[in-house]
Amino acid sequence: MKPLTEKHLAIFRRHMVEVIDVNFDLLSEEIGSDEPDAGVRAAFLTVPRHLFVPQQFAALAYQDTPLPIGFDKTISQPFIAALMIHLLAVSPGLKVLEVGTGLGYQAAILSELGARVWSVEIVEEFAEQANVRLSLAGYDNVEIRVGDGSRGWMEHAPFDRILVTAAAEEVPDALLEQLSVGGRLVMPLGGKDSQTMTLVTKGTDGVLERMAIMAVRFTQLETTA
Repeated sequence: MKPLTEKHLAIFRRHMVEVIDVNFDLLSEEIGSDEPDAGVRAAFLTVPRHLFVPQQFAALAYQDTPLPIGFDKTISQPFIAALMIHLLAVSPGLKVLEVGTGLGYQAAILSELGARVWSVEIVEEFAEQANVRLSLAGYDNVEIRVGDGSRGWMEHAPFDRILVTAAAEEVPDALLEQLSVGGRLVMPLGGKDSQTMTLVTKGTDGVLERMAIMAVRFTQLETTA
């Protein structure tokens, strides 16, 4: 069989986005929109997801499914990743904190949208690989550090947007404190077996509001003592 070319991969990427479109339409009542934000859609058409998965899974990168990346972790299903970033409502210049870098794919999407990204990853090997992959893909406005993402990144707070790619029973207090007034935070809330994708907004009066979106399944947020 011939090797995959960029032309082939671009076709797979378009198909991936078409499947994302279908899922948005089917779940429009839960999501509150029948299509992804245009900027999010364009970013998913642009960012080479195959560069952000282990090499042995590159041919599967554009299927609408999570893929293993090591250490019992996965890269999220493209539709779920698109949904989370759609809910964040990212625009150019916003400061975004990501908790759970993985191999860097969602950080690349956020960068493509023009955000300034700070990402915290508890697995050192992931952080190292993400830095390499983001650099190879040309995304140089992402800063990554190894640490406990539940503590946020105080030196760069407050953040306009916070994306958490692992589940917890409650939003960590540090993240709520580091969310700017008018900001948005998206993360799955719940235990190991039952979680809900949740949008948290902080009003101009500092009051927090939560909106449950849909049932999801993520690994649990790892913290350090």
